[in-house]
This record gives sequence, structure tokens and C-alpha cells, in this order.
Amino acid sequence: MQAFKVNLKKTLAFLIASSVYMTCYPVFAETATDIQDMHHEQTSLDWPGLYYGFMPCTDCKGIKTTLALNKNNTYVLSAEYVGKSIREFVEKGKFDWSDKKDTIILTPRKGDAKPQQYLVSEDKLVKLDENGNPFTGDLVERYTLRRKDITATPPSHSSH
Repeated sequence: MQAFKVNLKKTLAFLIASSVYMTCYPVFAETATDIQDMHHEQTSLDWPGLYYGFMPCTDCKGIKTTLALNKNNTYVLSAEYVGKSIREFVEKGKFDWSDKKDTIILTPRKGDAKPQQYLVSEDKLVKLDENGNPFTGDLVERYTLRRKDITATPPSHSSH
């Protein structure tokens, strides 16, 4: 029992000394370039979630759009052409981060749809043209999908 107490005291003394040493002299494994390379939208924003918007349409009232981005870099995009069809078009696929590090490229599973690009920023996605440039003009704001918090509980509708 005496030996156990001595070993316990030595172990505790070692842990306390180690804690004090690590507090005073922290060790950082990353280099400056590692930190700089990692500081972009993929790691600095909470980007997974559901995004909603009403995109412009040339031959309908607008495109009711929902885009779900998953942490495993898959997505589900649904679009309803309001005033033209009641059918909802659903596209599934994977997305990758572009070299710009603040843009994602959606690549559909089926080869008939073209890849799409979105600029990622705080709680919103901005659709880019096929060359990766922002749209311009009067409807520029309609190319934005806004993130909705799906973890919030809906308000109670009980009657008292």
C-alpha cells in the first residue's frame, strides 16, 4: 500500500509538472503555411445544411430551389419551375471545392446535367455562371440561396 501511495504521488507530480510546462510552452504542430492553407470557407464556415432560394427563370415565374450540402461532400438539389410545371426536378451528386477555396462545384451523378458552381459565404450560397463568375444585372440578388436552420424546433400551435 505504501508503494502505491508513493507511485501515485510521483504520477500526480509528473502530471501537474507536465500541465504547467505545456501551458507555459505550448507546442504547435502546424506551420504558418498549414494554417494559411486551411483558412478558407471549407474549414472556417459551418457550410453543411439546407439552402433555399427563388432563382430567375426566362420562361417561368422563377425556380424554387433547395440545395442540401452534406458533410461527406454529397448534395441533393431540387428545383420547381413555378408557373410552368408542378413537377419537382431532383438532382443528386458530389461536390468539390475549387482552387479558389471559396467555391464549390456540383457534379451530378447523371451525365446529362452540367456542373454548377456556387460561391460559399456565411449562411448563403451565390450561384455563379458556367465560367465561375457572379451574375450581374437587376436580378443578381435572386441568384442567392440562404441557409435555413433545420435544428430549430417549430413553434407550438397548441390552444389553451
